[in-house]
Amino acid sequence: MADTDLLDYEDDEEQEQNAGEPLAEVKKPTGGYVSIHSSGFRDFLLKPELLRAIVDCGFEHPSEVQHECIPQAILGMDILCQAKSGMGKTAVFVLATLQQLDPVDGQVSVLVMCHTRELAFQISKEYERFSKYLPAVRVGVFFGGLNISNDEKLLKNNCPHVVVGTPGRILALVRSRKLLLKNIKHFILDECDKMLEQLDMRRDVQEIFRNTPHEKQVMMFSATLSKDIRPVCLKFMQDVITSTTSSPCVFCLSSSAGVLRPRGSVLGGSPLDCPCRKRRFFKGSLTGRWSSRETSG
Repeated sequence: MADTDLLDYEDDEEQEQNAGEPLAEVKKPTGGYVSIHSSGFRDFLLKPELLRAIVDCGFEHPSEVQHECIPQAILGMDILCQAKSGMGKTAVFVLATLQQLDPVDGQVSVLVMCHTRELAFQISKEYERFSKYLPAVRVGVFFGGLNISNDEKLLKNNCPHVVVGTPGRILALVRSRKLLLKNIKHFILDECDKMLEQLDMRRDVQEIFRNTPHEKQVMMFSATLSKDIRPVCLKFMQDVITSTTSSPCVFCLSSSAGVLRPRGSVLGGSPLDCPCRKRRFFKGSLTGRWSSRETSG
């Protein structure tokens, strides 16, 4: 994969390129986002080291989903994001967590889980790419099929600050107490629907979640979220912002004192102008959230 490509690896769809419209935000016309916002990454007030890495990748302007989610994510808000392939969902949580990360030796602060080892490896490479100028940040990737003793040695001798992995291997390391999650500040599920739809994998995720602190940021991302899985996702969250991006409709929700209300605009209009009429209004307290301290699944 070329360095200028910043893709959502989990989706197999190929993004169509419009030959008549050059992409100003990348150095080459391949791997561009479906929808680009006119603002720049500098508007997010990111660390200079992150901005330098972004420039190295050839990007100047965020995609719509990045424009909607990154400002909220770097403030520590819980995020539930649904956006199709090529919208740059991966960069949302990579940049947001690196922006907030204050690495401490021997402490894992960021936990990212996904459903396949290939995706876990690719996400770890994105972390390495964007932390290029943050030498103190260490990234570790853990998944099945390899000798677990190697993972245990890494956690003991060179503990990473960012852990990426599959639920099965992560849970095995947690149960053996080789991976301690007491300092987790950011809990991320990529392709969350793939993990939460399967009951066995969902149980693994829940057990891992219960081993993390109650106060933390939770972010979940997917290309598809069914009506059955969405409430399951929300049970992990507190101050949640829900972003559904499927051009031309962009609609966000934010919370205050546990009550969800419409937030933001739809491509420059109001929520009532939403062309696809898929606006959603939630009212009432968020109940049934899974506590990190609960013991039952």
